[in-house]
Amino acid sequence: MIKGKLGLLAILLGGLLLGGCGAGNTIDDLATNEGYDQAVVSGQAATEAGDAKETGQQSSGKGIAKEDIKVGVLHITDPAEGSGYTYTHDLGIQGMQDNLGLSDDQIVRKINVDDSDSDAIRQAIEECVAEGCNIIFTTSWGYMDPTEEMAEKYPDIYFSHGTGYKSNGKNFNNYFGRIYQARYISGLVAGMNTTTNKIGYVAAQDTTNSEVTGGIDAFAIGVYEVNPEAKIYVKVTNSWYDPEAEEAASGQLLDMGCDVMAQHCDTPYPQTMAQAKGVYGIGYNSDMSKETPDSCLCSVIWNWSAYYTAAVQSVIDGTWDGSNYYGGMAEGLVAVTPLARFCKEGTQEKVDEATQKILSGTFNVFDGEMETNDGTIVGSPGGTLDDATITGGINWYYKNVSVVE
Repeated sequence: MIKGKLGLLAILLGGLLLGGCGAGNTIDDLATNEGYDQAVVSGQAATEAGDAKETGQQSSGKGIAKEDIKVGVLHITDPAEGSGYTYTHDLGIQGMQDNLGLSDDQIVRKINVDDSDSDAIRQAIEECVAEGCNIIFTTSWGYMDPTEEMAEKYPDIYFSHGTGYKSNGKNFNNYFGRIYQARYISGLVAGMNTTTNKIGYVAAQDTTNSEVTGGIDAFAIGVYEVNPEAKIYVKVTNSWYDPEAEEAASGQLLDMGCDVMAQHCDTPYPQTMAQAKGVYGIGYNSDMSKETPDSCLCSVIWNWSAYYTAAVQSVIDGTWDGSNYYGGMAEGLVAVTPLARFCKEGTQEKVDEATQKILSGTFNVFDGEMETNDGTIVGSPGGTLDDATITGGINWYYKNVSVVE
């Protein structure tokens, strides 16, 4: 959805993130206004407003002076933990604040809001409203239904829900990204650097959740492309945030002989335990090489400031149109950090080749026919899965994936 200057900028950022082993910018750099300046995002907002008119959507038409903007955000944990999902989202909020020149008192954070507790979610949103927030970001999947409810209750406030799928096309939208693109690239890295051909993957949810499952499958497709003999062993915790379960799952996979650990979970346990065991890791959400410099091959990361800046700017400009957001590598929303210096020779070249294919649009990861781990064929020759299927219809594992009980 993002076009023009931001698309070009994303390619440049892709070079910074993917070019060169062990050096370059981290997510901490990208969360500042370096690269994502207000002029670029304003251009994006204008482009998106034009897109909305073409599709019949209407912008709000009522801007809010920048000095009157107040932004609320609900976090499932505490950003001060310094790693993982909440930390990365808050880097995006900080980047938005820097990009737009907002003061600290224009940001309202509600931390440790349990996404399984509807009353706690409603209370946190009510507190944001009482403190004068004009736009409220709810960052976790479980916040979706209460956010929908509160958007109906407060039609003059903008609500934006991370992940999920619900929206009303007016004051309530959802946002997510093509993280599967970066997952695929990290799968190439894992497949080229395993020696046991056993790769562990700690997953928050099972196949009923397409976000997690699609990421695993994209990773598995990348692994298979470079190493058909390797297997991905998935251990599901059934929770978006459960430190004890994530630690136990990591230990179980490492005890099985997995020598590369990947993850879709909140804590860095798969990485820290891999380093303690003397094997490799693929980080997630933020650059986890800061915790595990001796084992992290690369990390799959989000630059949420790309979206948060555009969304708040659209409220300021009066161009908010209620449309959903689904960005990817081309928009600078998702990326892979620079490869570690100890990656196997040839890994960088393979990553560069894949990156160019994705950015050029000639490769979409879920292309053609794909065999699942129960022998079923999905997809079609010459076709590619559409966004609706990727976000809500991937309930199968790729052929090299095994579930660990």
